[in-house]
Amino acid sequence: MAHLRALAASAAVTLSLGTFFLGAAPAMAEDWNMPTPYPDATFHTQNIRQFAEDVDKATNGELKITVHSAGSLIKHPEIKNAVRSGTVPIGEFFLSRLANEDPVFAVDSLPFLATSYEEAAKLWAASRPLVEKKLAEQRLKVLYAVPWPPQGLYTKGAVEGPDDLKGVKMRTNNPSLERMAQLLGAVPTQVEVPDIPQAFATGVVQAMITSPSTGANSKAWDFLDHYYDTRAWLPKNVVVVNARAFDALSADVQKAVLDAAAAAEARGLKMSMAETDTKTKILAENGITVAAPSETLKEAFAKAGATMAAEWVKSAGDDGKAILDAYNK
Repeated sequence: MAHLRALAASAAVTLSLGTFFLGAAPAMAEDWNMPTPYPDATFHTQNIRQFAEDVDKATNGELKITVHSAGSLIKHPEIKNAVRSGTVPIGEFFLSRLANEDPVFAVDSLPFLATSYEEAAKLWAASRPLVEKKLAEQRLKVLYAVPWPPQGLYTKGAVEGPDDLKGVKMRTNNPSLERMAQLLGAVPTQVEVPDIPQAFATGVVQAMITSPSTGANSKAWDFLDHYYDTRAWLPKNVVVVNARAFDALSADVQKAVLDAAAAAEARGLKMSMAETDTKTKILAENGITVAAPSETLKEAFAKAGATMAAEWVKSAGDDGKAILDAYNK
């Protein structure tokens, strides 16, 4: 019996020491995989890579974020749900892709509601609380958002007025853009950014509404010849994290992530503004005719925008009214 008591005492000491050293050991490093939809040349992706570096540095390597760009890990349409389910802890997506889930997510893609960076920032401030609330219901925490440059119209051949768009297959990537194409008499056709050159080359699409960034990065001059600077709206990409994964981080690491996110949002805005000028010039330098839309085309866009805004307010209800009231203050 004495021998058994001695063994028990020895085991207790060993367990106690093990517990002590376990508690004293540094936290295990986390390595997060982060899917993003856009290629490395896109300023959004470049901004995210800097965000990941900032987190790594601020946490002394306790949290490392590995960026998988251009839909290489998870395709764009699945990124949000992959983060929600915990398949990956963090990801980026185009916010208005979620318009079919809730109209609140489409507010930044309403044509001619916010047509400058100042207005876009004001609209984000007005809509962010509701966007965060609705994504939180899906266990998603918003880290930051960055606007694209103002959206313009790309076409094969000149477009003098709205009649030139009737029956044209137009590339779309969210419900708002689909509705805009319909109202312009075009045929909406879903195409993701990496597939744009092939879609034009094979005749799947003949027109698109997108930013100077996407046009230049896709080398649009290889497959079309006109860009109309309509400055219709400034939609956003949003970076979200799985709430459970975020809550599992230590308080210090959480703060580092939030600080890096705030820096990424501010930096991304400046990058977007610079991108507008740089990439519009690149389009012209490579042979694309860059022009203002004709008056009749502007009128058609404005009419479609007014219809979409009225439809959005009706569908968004009190949430939509709250956002617009805050935006118009």
